Amino acid sequence: MFRLVRESRGVTLIELMVTMAILAILATAIMPLTQITYKRSKEIELRRNLRIIRNALDEYKRLSDEGKISKKAMASGYPESLEILVTGVDLQGPIPFKQKFLRRIPKDPLTEDGEWGLRSYADEPDSYSWGGQDVYDVYSQSEEIALDGTSYKEW
Repeated sequence: MFRLVRESRGVTLIELMVTMAILAILATAIMPLTQITYKRSKEIELRRNLRIIRNALDEYKRLSDEGKISKKAMASGYPESLEILVTGVDLQGPIPFKQKFLRRIPKDPLTEDGEWGLRSYADEPDSYSWGGQDVYDVYSQSEEIALDGTSYKEW
């Protein structure tokens, strides 16, 4: 009575090919998901940066309307540039002090240079050219379409 004992000392070529095919299928399924996740994270960063800048612009305007920031006659009350939000302005009042609205200007995560498109108070609401009088609003200069189907410029 002989026992036939079959010892396995490795993998066969067929087992290796099946494993490689399964890995290739999984990789092709995961790649689009990682691209969507990357794009979604950029969109979250864009929304956050827009909110930060717009809140700073609104705070500047509020203080200007209250008369704590001096402005020229017939001026809108918005800052002349985004840099003013970082450098700050001297507030008028019983105890004058310098008010800064941002530590730094957040970058546009969707453009290579990170620069924002600007709108002044006198511009049309959907204008993509800046009049230069003041900074009323910012928008992304990216030409891409968001995951929800809207243009990033419209955010």
